[in-house]
Amino acid sequence: MEEKDLIFDWNAIDYEITREANNHPHDLWFDDETLRDGLQSPSAINPTIEQKIELIDFMEKLGIQKVDLGLPGAGPQHVGHIDSMLSHIRDRGYSLRPGCAVRTLVSDIEPLVDLQSKHETQIQASAFLGTSPIRQYAEGWTMERIMSTAESAVSFAVSNDIPVMFVTEDTTRSNPEDIKKVYTRAMELGADRICVCDTCGHVTPNGVKKLLGFIQDEVIPDSGFKRREIEVNWHGHQDRGLGVANNLAAYEAGADVIHGTALGVGERSGNAPIDQTLVNLSLMGVINNDLTSLSEYMKKAHEYVGVALPRNYPVFGEDAFETGTGVHASAVVKAMDKGNHWLADRVYSGVPAGDYGLQQVIRIGHMSGRANITWWLRQNNYPVDDEIIEYLFEIAKSQRRLMTDSEVHSEISKFNDKG
Repeated sequence: MEEKDLIFDWNAIDYEITREANNHPHDLWFDDETLRDGLQSPSAINPTIEQKIELIDFMEKLGIQKVDLGLPGAGPQHVGHIDSMLSHIRDRGYSLRPGCAVRTLVSDIEPLVDLQSKHETQIQASAFLGTSPIRQYAEGWTMERIMSTAESAVSFAVSNDIPVMFVTEDTTRSNPEDIKKVYTRAMELGADRICVCDTCGHVTPNGVKKLLGFIQDEVIPDSGFKRREIEVNWHGHQDRGLGVANNLAAYEAGADVIHGTALGVGERSGNAPIDQTLVNLSLMGVINNDLTSLSEYMKKAHEYVGVALPRNYPVFGEDAFETGTGVHASAVVKAMDKGNHWLADRVYSGVPAGDYGLQQVIRIGHMSGRANITWWLRQNNYPVDDEIIEYLFEIAKSQRRLMTDSEVHSEISKFNDKG
């Protein structure tokens, strides 16, 4: 049979997303927020500059288009790291487009003026300001103050040739009239990028589509701009566990740039995971990036930032492509025995491991069959005979968990010593 006949894809039934290229400034892009929003996680470690540069290299290799390098207003150390990363991006001739988060304060934007002049490259100022009524009430803000603050910051940035992405924090809990008012003014002053934020992880996929529809169908055209003149960014969080689902909804609703962080690191429950977003959009056929280095990027982010990588984390956890269950392992082994790696990667997995720099792993344990043992012996260059298979089979059935490779090697040594 042909490969296309081996999997019936219910996901494709009555599903079609039409994206009119003329209505967008560019194709779907991604903005990696690991080195800024990710580092706001209470448990995150601020990596060394050498480690940050290594993560930057992964972003470029993966074809990620934008990166948030940090918050200059956080202090001199952060400015120094941003400076070094900008040098690296420039010297390597990377396509990665740099940006920095700034409060809507002239003092936050001033370092970007100097850095942009020094590196002779544009640095996006992601100028953020809360707009939700609950935030306004807590802060004692009025819309008049919000508008005045936004105007000062955007005007200063634009007058200094700093590209502005105007970010409304907590957009998903903001009144439509306030959203429209502040975005309209920012665009009038020269901000050609806006960022719609689910800062508190409140929204559902339906809310994403409704909100982005409002931005694109009403806010942008009523402000006198064509849709393709304004880059619409989506920035999601994980508080309800909907980060990836909301990112996919944002793509479906027409967002130009989707934000995320490695392994979803970020404040509270984290940001939307950029890794799972890339995996899903590649499986959907939306993007064709080479993602074979994505696994290594996640390992390095886990190591350098200190973000947890649970064994059962989708795709990149240690358990993602391992099985010790006899009937499941048997199907994978049969496919491997056919020399059909495409089949082995899909017969018992909804995600093909090889596409992400990984492979299927057969383990031995209390739920294993003899096929597991036979395959393991072959993979580890041991002679295969009925006697050693039966010995390991009995040992495996007495275990309470899967055996480690070292434990299997030890048992084989014991068996050989007896012989």
